[in-house]
Amino acid sequence: MKNNGITTLGALKKSGYQAKTVKDEIRNNLLKKLETRENAFPGIIGYEDSVIPDTERALLSRHNILFLGLRGQAKTRMARQMVNLLDEYIPVIADSEINDDPFHPISRHARDLLERLGDETPIHWLHRSERYGEKLATPDVTVADLIGDIDPIKAANLHLSFADEQVIHFGIVPRSNRGIFVINELPDLQARIQVALFNILQEGDIQIRGFKLRLPLDILFVFTANPEDYTNRGSIVTPLKDRIQSQIITHYPRSLDLALEITAQEAELSSAQLEKVEVPDLVKILIEQVAFEARASELVDKKSGVSARLTITAYENAVSTAERRGILNKEKKVQVRIADLIGIIPAITGKIELVYEGEQEGPQQVAFNILNKAIRTQFVSYFPNPDLFKKKKQENGGNPYRSIIRWFEKGNKLHLVQDMPEKALDQQLSKVEGLRDLVKSFFPHTGNKETSLLMEFILHGLASYSLISKKLVEGDVEFGDLLGTIMNMNLENPDEDLGGEEESDPDLY
Repeated sequence: MKNNGITTLGALKKSGYQAKTVKDEIRNNLLKKLETRENAFPGIIGYEDSVIPDTERALLSRHNILFLGLRGQAKTRMARQMVNLLDEYIPVIADSEINDDPFHPISRHARDLLERLGDETPIHWLHRSERYGEKLATPDVTVADLIGDIDPIKAANLHLSFADEQVIHFGIVPRSNRGIFVINELPDLQARIQVALFNILQEGDIQIRGFKLRLPLDILFVFTANPEDYTNRGSIVTPLKDRIQSQIITHYPRSLDLALEITAQEAELSSAQLEKVEVPDLVKILIEQVAFEARASELVDKKSGVSARLTITAYENAVSTAERRGILNKEKKVQVRIADLIGIIPAITGKIELVYEGEQEGPQQVAFNILNKAIRTQFVSYFPNPDLFKKKKQENGGNPYRSIIRWFEKGNKLHLVQDMPEKALDQQLSKVEGLRDLVKSFFPHTGNKETSLLMEFILHGLASYSLISKKLVEGDVEFGDLLGTIMNMNLENPDEDLGGEEESDPDLY
């Protein structure tokens, strides 16, 4: 219901307005969306058959909710979107600190105003966007922050004693009355502060510095928590958890296609970047595979999780890496190449928590290894599995990689400079015997850019299978013979990377 010129309680009564609790508002509006099959949580991808139905059931049941899940699983976004399930406008008594309902006032200010002015009590209309409160739980949060405290300045200005209820300064929870209040990372809230929420959730009582107030606050509470918090930083006290009626488990995208869709939706790219930089599907898939590999890695702390923000920032970094190269080379259009994925390493190292063994190896080396594993995993979706040719000697023509490997065995090396122009890259890749022919044999209709990308992909893929060597030196990549590189490898160079985890098999050749 909108304003329609209604500014007093008397006019509101004549309009036939019926007051509803916030949970009833949300329930009624959600029912309408369900009847018309309108998505109540647009932009939330991958939860259609899991988290969203659970949330809708909880809201229909008028429950307070706890979202339990790892980092980057859209818990806060889900909570914020619940605002759209509120009525667009509601009437409140003018100048009320806690959004008093004109028909059911609960604050001393509202009751006194109503008693003095009756039907002439002024009201104003509150938009649903103003009916949302959020607090990040940190160890320094106090009861005064959440519930309230005595305000000595107010007492002095109004010439009131501290025994007068009017000197109370309400905290963020009462100020969210008739709305939605969210506490993020609930276990970080000290246990004694969590206790202060008991009666608010169940009985509606609050106590401030000796003032025991019967304030039946009308609030939908939504809490978020990371399971890691239960062991590392704190816990949700049992009586509080008992008062939260629905606990909903969130999760990461369960398929690569969903992960791709999320990244495409969330990545923030300028129009200039979109116009200048082309991102091949292969590169998009490799970036998403990095997150899947990180979540499965024994060196990454699984209790902490690997946020979906990793792939979003990695995607943005990959585009910026190609954009920078294009500017340096004065190229109008550029394509993200495999070597540009070196630019996503900072996005990986900043988004993963390592176990002890991972810390010993170093975050950057772990990131390199994860990237190599992503390349290795996806390689067999485009080209034959190199492992198939390791078990026995192949007849002539049986091993599609034979000519490429032998070219490096002859002592040849291929040095790819990070920012080399597209044309120079293609010329360098064309030096490797059999490389272009192999791409064309599997992808005969690709253009020049796609062919160069796949040629580069083959080299990185063979390195990930330990069939050729790969060294990374200040962003540049050098491919060579694996055995020759091992013989000459400088063990003191921490940046050295041979690209794979397996020993080469002499029968392969």
